[in-house]
Amino acid sequence: MSGPSSDYDPVEVTPLRADEVEKMRDDALAAVATAGDLAALKQARQEHTGDRSPLALANREIGALPPQARKEAGRRVGQARGAVAKALTEREQVLEVEREQRILAEESVDVTLPWDREPRGARHPLTTLQDRIEDVFIAMGWEVAEGPEVEAEWLNFDALNFGPDHPARTMQDTFWLEPAAAALVLRTHTSPVQARTMLTREPPIYIVCPGRVFRTDTLDATHAPAFTQVEGLAIDEGLSMADLKGTLDHFWESMFGAGITTRFRPSFFPFTEPSAEVDLVCIACRGEQPAVATCRTCKGEGWMEWGGCGVVNPRVLVACGVDPERYSGYAFGMGIERTLMVRHGINDMRDIVEGDVRFTVPFGMEI
Repeated sequence: MSGPSSDYDPVEVTPLRADEVEKMRDDALAAVATAGDLAALKQARQEHTGDRSPLALANREIGALPPQARKEAGRRVGQARGAVAKALTEREQVLEVEREQRILAEESVDVTLPWDREPRGARHPLTTLQDRIEDVFIAMGWEVAEGPEVEAEWLNFDALNFGPDHPARTMQDTFWLEPAAAALVLRTHTSPVQARTMLTREPPIYIVCPGRVFRTDTLDATHAPAFTQVEGLAIDEGLSMADLKGTLDHFWESMFGAGITTRFRPSFFPFTEPSAEVDLVCIACRGEQPAVATCRTCKGEGWMEWGGCGVVNPRVLVACGVDPERYSGYAFGMGIERTLMVRHGINDMRDIVEGDVRFTVPFGMEI
Protein backbone atom coordinates (compact mmCIF):
# COMPACT_ATOMS: atom_id res chain seq x y z
CA MET A 1 0.00 0.00 0.00
CA SER A 2 1.42 3.36 -0.96
CA GLY A 3 1.73 6.19 1.52
CA PRO A 4 -0.05 9.57 1.38
CA SER A 5 1.20 11.91 -1.31
CA SER A 6 -0.05 15.34 -2.35
CA ASP A 7 1.04 14.61 -5.90
CA TYR A 8 -0.87 11.24 -6.15
CA ASP A 9 -3.70 11.23 -8.69
CA PRO A 10 -6.77 9.46 -7.21
CA VAL A 11 -7.74 8.24 -10.62
CA GLU A 12 -4.62 6.09 -10.62
CA VAL A 13 -5.97 4.00 -7.58
CA THR A 14 -8.00 1.47 -9.56
CA PRO A 15 -10.10 -0.06 -6.66
CA LEU A 16 -11.43 3.40 -5.86
CA ARG A 17 -12.64 4.29 -9.34
CA ALA A 18 -16.39 4.76 -9.50
CA ASP A 19 -16.88 1.99 -12.05
CA GLU A 20 -14.79 -0.45 -9.98
CA VAL A 21 -16.70 0.31 -6.77
CA GLU A 22 -20.00 -0.11 -8.58
CA LYS A 23 -18.83 -3.45 -9.99
CA MET A 24 -17.84 -4.66 -6.49
CA ARG A 25 -21.23 -3.56 -5.17
CA ASP A 26 -23.16 -5.19 -7.99
CA ASP A 27 -21.22 -8.46 -7.63
CA ALA A 28 -21.97 -8.53 -3.90
CA LEU A 29 -25.66 -7.75 -4.42
CA ALA A 30 -25.93 -10.52 -7.04
CA ALA A 31 -24.31 -13.03 -4.70
CA VAL A 32 -26.70 -12.05 -1.93
CA ALA A 33 -29.75 -12.25 -4.19
CA THR A 34 -28.85 -15.72 -5.47
CA ALA A 35 -28.10 -17.23 -2.04
CA GLY A 36 -30.62 -20.09 -1.73
CA ASP A 37 -30.30 -20.74 1.98
CA LEU A 38 -28.70 -19.35 5.11
CA ALA A 39 -25.51 -21.35 4.58
CA ALA A 40 -25.05 -19.86 1.08
CA LEU A 41 -25.82 -16.40 2.46
CA LYS A 42 -23.16 -16.86 5.12
CA GLN A 43 -20.65 -17.70 2.41
CA ALA A 44 -21.66 -14.63 0.40
CA ARG A 45 -21.33 -12.43 3.51
CA GLN A 46 -17.80 -13.71 4.11
CA GLU A 47 -16.75 -13.19 0.48
CA HIS A 48 -18.19 -9.66 0.05
CA THR A 49 -18.01 -8.07 3.50
CA GLY A 50 -15.14 -9.93 5.15
CA ASP A 51 -11.67 -8.54 5.83
CA ARG A 52 -10.36 -9.82 2.48
CA SER A 53 -13.41 -8.83 0.42
CA PRO A 54 -12.97 -6.39 -2.52
CA LEU A 55 -14.88 -3.59 -0.80
CA ALA A 56 -12.90 -4.01 2.40
CA LEU A 57 -9.62 -3.85 0.48
CA ALA A 58 -10.85 -0.79 -1.43
CA ASN A 59 -11.72 0.88 1.86
CA ARG A 60 -8.14 0.44 2.99
CA GLU A 61 -6.86 2.22 -0.11
CA ILE A 62 -8.59 5.45 0.95
CA GLY A 63 -5.74 6.20 3.32
CA ALA A 64 -3.34 6.34 0.38
CA LEU A 65 -5.21 9.25 -1.21
CA PRO A 66 -4.35 12.88 -0.74
CA PRO A 67 -6.60 14.66 1.74
CA GLN A 68 -8.65 16.43 -0.92
CA ALA A 69 -9.64 13.09 -2.54
CA ARG A 70 -10.45 11.01 0.54
CA LYS A 71 -13.95 12.42 1.16
CA GLU A 72 -15.34 11.51 -2.24
CA ALA A 73 -13.72 8.07 -2.26
CA GLY A 74 -14.93 7.36 1.30
CA ARG A 75 -18.48 8.36 0.41
CA ARG A 76 -18.47 6.12 -2.69
CA VAL A 77 -17.12 3.04 -0.87
CA GLY A 78 -19.30 3.66 2.20
CA GLN A 79 -22.47 3.82 0.13
CA ALA A 80 -21.53 0.59 -1.64
CA ARG A 81 -20.81 -1.23 1.65
CA GLY A 82 -24.05 0.10 3.14
CA ALA A 83 -26.07 -1.18 0.18
CA VAL A 84 -24.49 -4.62 0.55
CA ALA A 85 -25.16 -4.72 4.32
CA LYS A 86 -28.80 -3.73 3.77
CA ALA A 87 -29.23 -6.41 1.10
CA LEU A 88 -27.71 -9.02 3.43
CA THR A 89 -30.13 -8.12 6.23
CA GLU A 90 -33.19 -8.23 3.98
CA ARG A 91 -32.14 -11.50 2.34
CA GLU A 92 -31.44 -13.08 5.72
CA GLN A 93 -34.96 -12.23 6.91
CA VAL A 94 -36.48 -13.78 3.79
CA LEU A 95 -34.40 -16.95 4.11
CA GLU A 96 -35.26 -17.35 7.82
CA VAL A 97 -38.96 -17.18 6.99
CA GLU A 98 -38.49 -19.74 4.22
CA ARG A 99 -36.59 -22.02 6.61
CA GLU A 100 -39.35 -21.85 9.22
CA GLN A 101 -41.98 -22.61 6.60
CA ARG A 102 -39.94 -25.54 5.31
CA ILE A 103 -39.52 -26.95 8.84
CA LEU A 104 -43.26 -26.67 9.45
CA ALA A 105 -43.94 -28.51 6.21
CA GLU A 106 -41.31 -31.22 6.62
CA GLU A 107 -41.84 -31.86 10.34
CA SER A 108 -45.59 -31.51 10.48
CA VAL A 109 -47.75 -34.23 12.01
CA ASP A 110 -50.83 -35.47 10.23
CA VAL A 111 -53.36 -35.64 13.05
CA THR A 112 -55.79 -37.47 10.80
CA LEU A 113 -53.58 -40.58 10.65
CA PRO A 114 -54.73 -43.64 12.62
CA TRP A 115 -53.63 -43.30 16.25
CA ASP A 116 -53.36 -47.03 16.96
CA ARG A 117 -50.86 -48.09 14.31
CA GLU A 118 -48.54 -49.15 17.14
CA PRO A 119 -50.30 -51.47 19.62
CA ARG A 120 -50.67 -50.23 23.17
CA GLY A 121 -49.00 -52.19 25.92
CA ALA A 122 -50.55 -53.33 29.17
CA ARG A 123 -49.45 -54.20 32.66
CA HIS A 124 -49.08 -57.91 33.28
CA PRO A 125 -52.27 -59.36 34.80
CA LEU A 126 -50.24 -60.82 37.68
CA THR A 127 -49.19 -57.29 38.61
CA THR A 128 -52.69 -55.85 38.44
CA LEU A 129 -54.12 -58.78 40.42
CA GLN A 130 -51.43 -58.39 43.08
CA ASP A 131 -52.29 -54.70 43.34
CA ARG A 132 -55.97 -55.58 43.73
CA ILE A 133 -55.21 -58.06 46.53
CA GLU A 134 -53.07 -55.48 48.32
CA ASP A 135 -55.85 -52.91 48.02
CA VAL A 136 -58.35 -55.26 49.71
CA PHE A 137 -56.10 -55.72 52.73
CA ILE A 138 -55.07 -52.07 52.90
CA ALA A 139 -58.79 -51.21 53.05
CA MET A 140 -58.99 -53.53 56.07
CA GLY A 141 -56.20 -51.59 57.80
CA TRP A 142 -53.38 -54.00 57.00
CA GLU A 143 -49.92 -53.09 55.70
CA VAL A 144 -47.91 -54.45 52.76
CA ALA A 145 -44.51 -55.90 53.75
CA GLU A 146 -41.66 -56.96 51.45
CA GLY A 147 -38.37 -58.79 51.83
CA PRO A 148 -35.40 -60.12 49.84
CA GLU A 149 -35.75 -63.03 47.44
CA VAL A 150 -32.33 -64.38 48.47
CA GLU A 151 -32.96 -65.39 52.05
CA ALA A 152 -31.06 -66.83 55.02
CA GLU A 153 -31.74 -70.50 55.74
CA TRP A 154 -32.61 -69.65 59.34
CA LEU A 155 -35.35 -67.20 58.32
CA ASN A 156 -36.69 -69.44 55.55
CA PHE A 157 -36.80 -72.64 57.66
CA ASP A 158 -35.57 -72.61 61.28
CA ALA A 159 -37.50 -69.58 62.47
CA LEU A 160 -40.65 -71.12 60.98
CA ASN A 161 -40.29 -74.43 62.84
CA PHE A 162 -38.97 -76.48 59.92
CA GLY A 163 -36.86 -79.21 61.52
CA PRO A 164 -33.32 -79.97 60.33
CA ASP A 165 -34.54 -83.08 58.50
CA HIS A 166 -37.68 -81.56 56.99
CA PRO A 167 -38.00 -82.66 53.33
CA ALA A 168 -38.59 -79.08 52.16
CA ARG A 169 -34.93 -78.33 52.88
CA THR A 170 -33.64 -80.83 50.33
CA MET A 171 -32.44 -80.04 46.83
CA GLN A 172 -35.65 -81.58 45.49
CA ASP A 173 -37.62 -78.59 46.79
CA THR A 174 -35.18 -75.74 47.40
CA PHE A 175 -32.70 -73.75 45.33
CA TRP A 176 -29.54 -73.49 47.47
CA LEU A 177 -26.91 -70.87 46.68
CA GLU A 178 -23.20 -71.47 46.66
CA PRO A 179 -21.09 -71.58 48.72
CA ALA A 180 -23.07 -73.91 50.94
CA ALA A 181 -21.45 -72.44 54.05
CA ALA A 182 -23.30 -69.18 53.39
CA ALA A 183 -26.61 -70.96 54.16
CA LEU A 184 -28.52 -68.90 51.61
CA VAL A 185 -31.53 -70.01 49.56
CA LEU A 186 -33.95 -68.58 47.04
CA ARG A 187 -36.94 -68.21 49.34
CA THR A 188 -39.50 -70.99 48.99
CA HIS A 189 -42.32 -68.86 50.39
CA THR A 190 -42.84 -65.29 51.59
CA SER A 191 -43.10 -66.41 55.23
CA PRO A 192 -39.56 -65.08 55.96
CA VAL A 193 -41.03 -61.61 55.49
CA GLN A 194 -43.38 -62.39 58.36
CA ALA A 195 -40.45 -63.55 60.52
CA ARG A 196 -38.47 -60.40 59.70
CA THR A 197 -41.44 -58.25 60.67
CA MET A 198 -41.95 -59.99 64.02
CA LEU A 199 -38.24 -59.64 64.79
CA THR A 200 -38.24 -55.89 64.17
CA ARG A 201 -41.70 -54.73 65.32
CA GLU A 202 -43.86 -54.94 68.37
CA PRO A 203 -47.40 -56.36 68.03
CA PRO A 204 -50.09 -55.71 67.00
CA ILE A 205 -49.01 -56.72 63.48
CA TYR A 206 -51.28 -56.99 60.46
CA ILE A 207 -49.32 -57.49 57.25
CA VAL A 208 -49.79 -59.01 53.81
CA CYS A 209 -46.65 -60.20 52.00
CA PRO A 210 -46.79 -60.62 48.20
CA GLY A 211 -43.74 -61.62 46.19
CA ARG A 212 -41.87 -64.07 44.00
CA VAL A 213 -40.89 -67.45 45.42
CA PHE A 214 -38.83 -70.31 44.01
CA ARG A 215 -39.04 -74.09 44.10
CA THR A 216 -37.44 -76.80 42.00
CA ASP A 217 -40.57 -77.61 40.00
CA THR A 218 -40.62 -78.26 36.26
CA LEU A 219 -42.55 -75.73 34.20
CA ASP A 220 -45.77 -77.31 32.97
CA ALA A 221 -49.45 -76.45 32.74
CA THR A 222 -49.89 -76.23 36.53
CA HIS A 223 -46.39 -75.69 37.99
CA ALA A 224 -43.50 -73.24 37.63
CA PRO A 225 -40.08 -72.96 39.29
CA ALA A 226 -40.74 -69.28 39.99
CA PHE A 227 -44.20 -68.09 40.93
CA THR A 228 -45.98 -65.46 43.01
CA GLN A 229 -47.41 -65.91 46.49
CA VAL A 230 -49.27 -63.70 48.86
CA GLU A 231 -49.22 -64.50 52.56
CA GLY A 232 -50.88 -62.76 55.46
CA LEU A 233 -49.99 -62.52 59.15
CA ALA A 234 -51.96 -61.10 62.05
CA ILE A 235 -50.45 -60.95 65.57
CA ASP A 236 -52.52 -59.43 68.37
CA GLU A 237 -54.12 -60.26 71.68
CA GLY A 238 -56.97 -62.79 71.56
CA LEU A 239 -56.88 -63.74 67.87
CA SER A 240 -58.34 -67.13 66.91
CA MET A 241 -59.37 -69.31 63.96
CA ALA A 242 -62.69 -67.48 63.93
CA ASP A 243 -60.89 -64.22 63.11
CA LEU A 244 -58.95 -66.03 60.41
CA LYS A 245 -62.09 -67.36 58.74
CA GLY A 246 -63.80 -63.99 58.87
CA THR A 247 -60.77 -62.36 57.24
CA LEU A 248 -60.64 -64.91 54.42
CA ASP A 249 -64.39 -64.81 53.81
CA HIS A 250 -64.25 -61.03 53.46
CA PHE A 251 -61.21 -61.23 51.18
CA TRP A 252 -62.74 -63.77 48.81
CA GLU A 253 -66.04 -61.90 48.64
CA SER A 254 -64.04 -58.81 47.64
CA MET A 255 -62.31 -60.81 44.91
CA PHE A 256 -65.19 -62.89 43.50
CA GLY A 257 -68.40 -61.27 44.70
CA ALA A 258 -71.02 -61.79 47.39
CA GLY A 259 -71.82 -65.30 48.50
CA ILE A 260 -68.28 -66.67 48.26
CA THR A 261 -67.39 -68.49 51.48
CA THR A 262 -64.58 -70.72 52.69
CA ARG A 263 -64.29 -73.95 54.59
CA PHE A 264 -61.35 -75.41 56.52
CA ARG A 265 -60.05 -78.98 56.33
CA PRO A 266 -57.54 -80.18 58.95
CA SER A 267 -53.97 -80.25 57.70
CA PHE A 268 -50.37 -79.79 58.91
CA PHE A 269 -47.86 -77.00 58.45
CA PRO A 270 -44.77 -76.58 60.67
CA PHE A 271 -45.44 -72.90 61.32
CA THR A 272 -49.12 -73.12 62.33
CA GLU A 273 -51.00 -75.19 64.91
CA PRO A 274 -53.80 -75.95 64.33
CA SER A 275 -53.46 -75.87 60.53
CA ALA A 276 -56.00 -76.13 57.75
CA GLU A 277 -56.38 -76.30 54.02
CA VAL A 278 -58.64 -73.56 52.71
CA ASP A 279 -61.40 -74.52 50.26
CA LEU A 280 -63.28 -71.86 48.36
CA VAL A 281 -66.86 -72.36 47.23
CA CYS A 282 -66.78 -72.76 43.45
CA ILE A 283 -66.93 -69.36 41.78
CA ALA A 284 -68.68 -70.87 38.74
CA CYS A 285 -71.52 -72.95 40.16
CA ARG A 286 -71.49 -71.38 43.66
CA GLY A 287 -71.89 -74.88 45.06
CA GLU A 288 -75.56 -74.97 44.12
CA GLN A 289 -77.41 -77.89 42.57
CA PRO A 290 -78.00 -78.84 39.81
CA ALA A 291 -75.08 -76.75 38.44
CA VAL A 292 -72.54 -78.57 40.62
CA ALA A 293 -73.01 -81.88 38.82
CA THR A 294 -71.84 -80.50 35.47
CA CYS A 295 -69.44 -77.78 36.64
CA ARG A 296 -66.04 -78.05 34.93
CA THR A 297 -64.39 -75.60 37.33
CA CYS A 298 -64.87 -77.65 40.51
CA LYS A 299 -65.42 -81.00 38.71
CA GLY A 300 -68.62 -81.62 40.61
CA GLU A 301 -67.20 -80.96 44.07
CA GLY A 302 -68.76 -77.56 44.69
CA TRP A 303 -65.48 -76.43 46.33
CA MET A 304 -62.00 -75.51 45.11
CA GLU A 305 -58.79 -76.04 47.08
CA TRP A 306 -57.04 -72.73 47.42
CA GLY A 307 -54.28 -72.50 50.03
CA GLY A 308 -53.18 -73.09 53.58
CA CYS A 309 -53.76 -71.33 56.88
CA GLY A 310 -53.73 -71.74 60.63
CA VAL A 311 -52.96 -70.28 64.03
CA VAL A 312 -49.30 -69.27 64.33
CA ASN A 313 -47.30 -71.96 66.15
CA PRO A 314 -46.08 -70.71 69.56
CA ARG A 315 -42.59 -71.95 68.65
CA VAL A 316 -42.53 -69.48 65.76
CA LEU A 317 -43.59 -66.67 68.07
CA VAL A 318 -40.80 -67.53 70.52
CA ALA A 319 -38.18 -67.77 67.75
CA CYS A 320 -39.20 -64.32 66.51
CA GLY A 321 -39.26 -62.67 69.93
CA VAL A 322 -43.04 -62.52 70.49
CA ASP A 323 -44.52 -63.51 73.86
CA PRO A 324 -46.90 -66.46 73.16
CA GLU A 325 -48.50 -66.03 76.59
CA ARG A 326 -49.76 -62.60 75.64
CA TYR A 327 -50.15 -62.71 71.86
CA SER A 328 -51.60 -65.11 69.34
CA GLY A 329 -52.00 -64.86 65.65
CA TYR A 330 -53.00 -66.45 62.39
CA ALA A 331 -51.39 -66.79 58.98
CA PHE A 332 -52.47 -67.81 55.50
CA GLY A 333 -51.01 -68.11 52.02
CA MET A 334 -52.09 -68.65 48.42
CA GLY A 335 -50.70 -68.54 44.90
CA ILE A 336 -51.57 -65.52 42.80
CA GLU A 337 -51.12 -67.46 39.55
CA ARG A 338 -53.80 -69.93 40.60
CA THR A 339 -56.14 -67.08 41.49
CA LEU A 340 -55.51 -65.52 38.09
CA MET A 341 -56.10 -68.82 36.28
CA VAL A 342 -59.43 -69.46 37.94
CA ARG A 343 -60.56 -65.85 37.76
CA HIS A 344 -59.95 -65.58 34.01
CA GLY A 345 -60.30 -69.16 32.82
CA ILE A 346 -56.60 -69.68 32.01
CA ASN A 347 -55.75 -73.35 31.55
CA ASP A 348 -51.96 -73.30 31.16
CA MET A 349 -49.49 -71.77 33.62
CA ARG A 350 -46.96 -71.35 30.80
CA ASP A 351 -49.13 -68.70 29.16
CA ILE A 352 -48.67 -66.54 32.27
CA VAL A 353 -44.89 -66.75 32.56
CA GLU A 354 -43.58 -66.92 28.98
CA GLY A 355 -43.90 -63.17 28.34
CA ASP A 356 -45.92 -63.25 25.12
CA VAL A 357 -47.59 -59.84 24.71
CA ARG A 358 -50.51 -61.51 22.96
CA PHE A 359 -51.41 -62.93 26.37
CA THR A 360 -50.91 -59.71 28.34
CA VAL A 361 -52.55 -57.11 26.08
CA PRO A 362 -56.14 -58.50 26.19
CA PHE A 363 -56.22 -57.89 29.95
CA GLY A 364 -55.61 -54.16 29.42
CA MET A 365 -55.54 -51.99 32.50
CA GLU A 366 -57.31 -52.78 35.74
CA ILE A 367 -58.22 -50.08 38.22
